[in-house]
Amino acid sequence: MKYPLTIILLLFFSSVFAQRITLEKKLIQFSGIITDVDSNSVVPYVTVTNLSNKDQRYAANYKGFFSFIAHPGDTILYTAVGYRDLLLPIPADITETKYTALVKLKSEIVNLPTVRVYPWATVEDFTRDFMTMKIADDDYLIAIKNLSRESISALMMTLPRDGGEVQSTNFRLNHWNSLNKNMVQTNPLLNPFAWGKLLESISKGDKSRSSSN
Repeated sequence: MKYPLTIILLLFFSSVFAQRITLEKKLIQFSGIITDVDSNSVVPYVTVTNLSNKDQRYAANYKGFFSFIAHPGDTILYTAVGYRDLLLPIPADITETKYTALVKLKSEIVNLPTVRVYPWATVEDFTRDFMTMKIADDDYLIAIKNLSRESISALMMTLPRDGGEVQSTNFRLNHWNSLNKNMVQTNPLLNPFAWGKLLESISKGDKSRSSSN
């Protein structure tokens, strides 16, 4: 009677111990999205450290998402540049194999002392630069310069033609060519009437000079 009771007690304690080990070694898929607590915008590339599992480190992606294997009750540390460190534990009473969390980080504001930058070392340097400073023209004077005859003439010589101007010029040239396509321009050097008029004007010139003498 003693041995069966001992065996039953051993089986009972072994089952309890096995259940305890199972609960302690339970693994879950821990996932989450990290956002800003004020703007609700995602915080990318946050370092996620599992302090309960030999300080294993993971990194969130550019969308603020992370996912890794952890145990219920593990303490997780979230760190990012420009944000305060956040320490959050995973709930220990998780019954499922997956757990998703929404982590919100608080931005860290650092107030720096006021720095005044003086570009001049001495008052004499400031006075010299101020007296030699060229004051820029106002909008009215700039408009007058841009609309002057010299400025517009320079722009006409340098600016390229636009599409409308080129099209109008081509249209006029095509119209002129279509109207005068049957007209042949003759060379005045090959025209005998032109030579006759030239000789007549030369002779008249000679007679006028002889009569004047």
